Amino acid sequence: MTAIRLLLVDDDPLVRAGLSFMMGGADDIEIVGEAADGGEVETLVDRTRPDVVLMDIRMPTVDGLTATEALRRREDAPQVVVLTTFHADEQVLRALRAGAAGFVLKDTPPAEILAAVRRVAAGDPVLSPTVTRQLMAHAAGTGTDLRRTRARARIEDLNDREREVAVAVGRGLANAEIAAELYMSVATVKTHVSRILAKLALNNRVQIALLAHDAGLLEEPDGP
Repeated sequence: MTAIRLLLVDDDPLVRAGLSFMMGGADDIEIVGEAADGGEVETLVDRTRPDVVLMDIRMPTVDGLTATEALRRREDAPQVVVLTTFHADEQVLRALRAGAAGFVLKDTPPAEILAAVRRVAAGDPVLSPTVTRQLMAHAAGTGTDLRRTRARARIEDLNDREREVAVAVGRGLANAEIAAELYMSVATVKTHVSRILAKLALNNRVQIALLAHDAGLLEEPDGP
């Protein structure tokens, strides 16, 4: 099995050393580089071609948000997992909107950080339904009206079935749960998710969930 190529980005050398020790001990993960600031990331990505970047949010020169936005604009963008000390921080939300595949807390047990990297490398986001709801609640207070108007305009590109799937993704349901609830196969759910991502120019399910929330679809108890 090909090892997951991982780039570590954190301005604290002790944190990087701890992550390197922890992640480097896994047979299926290869640490291909380390950076102390977001300004180093694109050059290192060009040089090392990582599958996943574990990215600290707060760094002194170029922060993790700016670095994530730059990476996700690339055609060959690696997946990004944000490192943070807060469950519901505005910068985390901005990173997720920019295309990060999820986030892990810095005090997360090592096994869970390893699992997060593996999940993201496999194309799955690392946000549980509980954490998703916390983020949605945190997002609700700022710029709601303008964000809702823009989100609803984008959602208009979806057909009714795609809207139903988008709402289910926003509720934190897995593909199998969506399939059971909407009476379709898992393969069909995956097809709908792929079409939603393509139509709305989104990177991952996290962004679908955030857009569904912004559009107010999760407030409609009887569905779209």
